[in-house]
Parts: sequence; C-alpha cells; structure tokens
Amino acid sequence: MLLIENYPIFRGEIQSLTNQDNMNKPIAKPFNFATESPNSKRKQNSNVEDINPIIRPVSSSSSNHRDLSTGELRLSDTKSYKFTSNDLIDRGIIGEGNFGIVCKMLHEKSGTIMAVKRIRSTIDERGQKQMINELDVVMRQNNCPHIVQFFGALFKEGDCWICMELMNTSLDYFYKFVYHKLDQFIPESILAYITYATLQALDYIKSRWGIIHRDVKPSNILVSRKTLKLCDFGISGQLIDSIAKTRDAGCRPYLPPERLDPTRSTREGYDVRSDVWSFGITLYEISTGYFPFREWTSPFDQLQQIVEGPSIELKIDRLSDNCKNFVNTCLNKDENQRPKYKELLEHSFLRRAKEVQQIENVSVYLSDIIDGLENNTDKFQLYYYLPHKN
Repeated sequence: MLLIENYPIFRGEIQSLTNQDNMNKPIAKPFNFATESPNSKRKQNSNVEDINPIIRPVSSSSSNHRDLSTGELRLSDTKSYKFTSNDLIDRGIIGEGNFGIVCKMLHEKSGTIMAVKRIRSTIDERGQKQMINELDVVMRQNNCPHIVQFFGALFKEGDCWICMELMNTSLDYFYKFVYHKLDQFIPESILAYITYATLQALDYIKSRWGIIHRDVKPSNILVSRKTLKLCDFGISGQLIDSIAKTRDAGCRPYLPPERLDPTRSTREGYDVRSDVWSFGITLYEISTGYFPFREWTSPFDQLQQIVEGPSIELKIDRLSDNCKNFVNTCLNKDENQRPKYKELLEHSFLRRAKEVQQIENVSVYLSDIIDGLENNTDKFQLYYYLPHKN
C-alpha cells in the first residue's frame, strides 16, 4: 500500500487549483502540491554533490566589490550597456512559475524588447555574486541555436532579474491553441522537428556544461516564427536550494517514477534519463492534445498512477510506428531502460527533421499558427487531462 507519509515530497497541505481560461493571464501550474511552509526548518544536505555542476570562474579582487544592482546587458558581440532595473520599462507579465514571474520589458537606451525573469530568492550577497558569475560563464557561451539567448542579469532587493530574448509564445499555449481552439492536430513532421530541436538543446547543456535541466515541460520550450528554443536552465543549485526553503517545492506533474518512489528517489540516483521521461510526457501532450493522466485529486492519486499504475503508451493511429516507438521509449518506467540523448538523436523518427527543406516547412507552419494565436480574442481552457473512461 502507498502511504503519503512514506513520500516526503508529498507531505504538507494540498493546494487548491484555480482553473484559468484567460490567455492574457499568467500561466499557472496544474497539480501544484505544496510540500513545505515558508517557516520550514528542514536543512538541506550540504554533503550531497550537486547534480548540475557548473564551472566556477576564477574570482578576482575586483569581483568581490561588484555592485550587483548594476549589470551588463550584452545584446551582441559589439553592443553592450551598463544597466539597472530603472533602465527597463515593464510591459506586463507574460508568464509565471515556481521561481517567480516573467515580464515583457523594454530597454530604453537600445530600444530592445526582451523577456525578464524575476526570480524570488533568499540567498546572501556571496551567493548572488556566485550566481551572476555562473550566468556570465555558462549562458554567454551559448552556441546552440535551440537555447534562448541570455543578455544579462542583476539583483534588485535580493531578487534576480535575468534578461533573455523574447519569443512569441510557449509550446504550452501553442499546442493547446492548435488542438482545442483550431480543432486540428500538430503534423508528425512538426512533432519530429520539435523533438529534434529540444533534444539538441538538452544534449548541449549536458555535454557542454554538465547541466541536467530538471524541469522539461511544454511551458519551458519557447516558440518563434522560425524555430523553438529551450529555457529555464543553468540557475545555480544554491539558488534552487534557497528557493526550496521558502517556496513551493512540491511535486511537478512531469517528475518520473524514480523521483517519486522513495525506494529510488535519491539525489545521486537520477541523471538525464529523468529529463527524458519529462520530455516523453511533453511529447505525449503535444501529440494528442492531452496530459497523459487523469486529473489528480490528491498526491496519493498521482503516486498510484505514475509509480504503481500501468506504463503510459502512445497509441494514436495517425502517427507512424517510428513516432510512437520514440515517445514510448522515453516513457519506460524503468530508468535503466530509458535511452540518453545521444541514442535518441540517432532514432529513425528524427531522420527527416534535420533536412533543410523540412526546417523551411516548419517555419511556415509556426508562423501560421502564431499569427492565429496572436489574433485570437476568444478564450480557451489551459488544462486538458486524459478523459475518463466510461
């Protein structure tokens, strides 16, 4: 029998959900189970090795006196500006998540519109300096076309402001508009391109920086008229640990069985295959228009479905066997049987996604859907669960 007491990740009050159907409102997370109160005194295990090791830059005497409320905004190799939060004009919230909000902002001096992620944190000044340095080292060395470009960062009143390129929408809004507003489906050739682009980004951050994303989901894959890009990675482990003490660190719906099952859930015990599961859930969603589980009514319900329930299997007739095999391989409940990125990138499902003509076709399709999404004034729901069987 599954007992909630045996699952530390689910302890605490279950947070009620508000169904939002207004596209102009910030995106809220479904299945938001609170696990720790702001006054929690549970200590983090400082002896556990960080699963996201990041190369630390060599400190210098000048960096010890860095004014963290002023940052450098590097828009290109030849164009950079010193900036503070006063140089940015807020154009409104465009997203919301566990760590804070994302705002559309204008940098007055350059006329650049950007996305600014404002992350709530409790880390001290030393931790702030470390995080800024990590962001400088990691995110400025980005040569992957499928990773969101980083412009700069600063701290204001303890919160970190991360400035990034602005994309048109998220894959979350994109697929829900296609399936539930247009009453269409995403073609398999587009699914293959989305898969290939996201895998390239995940493999890049792991092979180049040793980073496991840990939060792969449709809302963290951003869409423009030409391509897709991965966001929300590379934040220092110290910041994440700090936020976990004060913010909801509850179970996300994309967590794999090995991170929910207490007999397997250790920090040393998961690797990129955890992200592969999350990516499999994402692919199931965008292939069907539905999250692959029934709506959870409690943490116990989630545990029964994911840990003890039958394996998820994509069975849509209109999709090729190659496509279904790829997704179902990602959703293997045994992490040891799940492939890693390099093997997935060689899968036959992705063969055509690499062709130039296919990429051109993708751009046409993305532009058409974004046009419709931006011109849409009707409301549609944000959450779609696997329908209950009669």
